[in-house]
This record gives sequence, structure tokens and C-alpha cells, in this order.
Amino acid sequence: MTHSIHILLVEDNPGDVDLTMIALEHGGVPSRLHVAEDGAAALAYLEQGADLPDLILLDLNLPKKSGHEVLAEIKRSPTLQHIPVIVLSSSASDADIHASYALHANSYVTKPATLTQYLTAVEGIREFWTKAARLPRC
Repeated sequence: MTHSIHILLVEDNPGDVDLTMIALEHGGVPSRLHVAEDGAAALAYLEQGADLPDLILLDLNLPKKSGHEVLAEIKRSPTLQHIPVIVLSSSASDADIHASYALHANSYVTKPATLTQYLTAVEGIREFWTKAARLPRC
């Protein structure tokens, strides 16, 4: 059985925010999306402690604090470390992938180049995390 999911999208590119929103709207699983446009805003949202997301989609190339810095702080925090973090980045660099997993990312997805592939990738993330995986409930 599927359930509603609260997602924190940490993304500074408005076009990618729009595409992610479109992809999440398809599939019949209700989702609530909060967008943070930089790493510092993401951490400030998480640190307020109320209304924590079920899932975080995290870009790496962010202003103020990088995605790797955000990921490290999330996974160091006893109150946040249980939240699955999916890195969704334009980087296909082996160094970025390795560093993300070393910081305990739950998954790494390279942003596809085409609109159709991007929508398919985000729909796949939503499909897996809402229908196949079990998310911890706070």
C-alpha cells in the first residue's frame, strides 16, 4: 500500500524544480514538496525540527553550502540521519558518486540530459520510495 510522502527538494535551478514537481505529480501517490534553494536553507529547514520530510532529493552544486556538506550534516545528526537522501545531480563524476556514498547517501542519480529521461528518472525515484521501500515514520 502506498502513502503520502513529504519530500524536501534541495535544488537551486528553477527549471529542475519545475521538472521535479511535474514528475512527482504523476503516478497517483500524493506528495508534499518543500523546496530549499541552497544548502544553508535546507539545513535551516531541517534544524527547525517540525514537519521533517520522509525523503530528501539533494543536488550537489548548491550555493552557500554544497550538497556534500548538507549530506554530511544530515547523516551526523541523530534526529535527521534516518531520513533517506537521494543525490540528484548533474555530475556523473566518479569522485562525486564515491564521496556521496561515503557520506551515506541512500542513492545517487545523475540528472538525465533530456526532458523525457529526467521525468522518467524522478518518477522512478518516487515509484521506488513510495511503493517498494519502507520509510521510517517519525
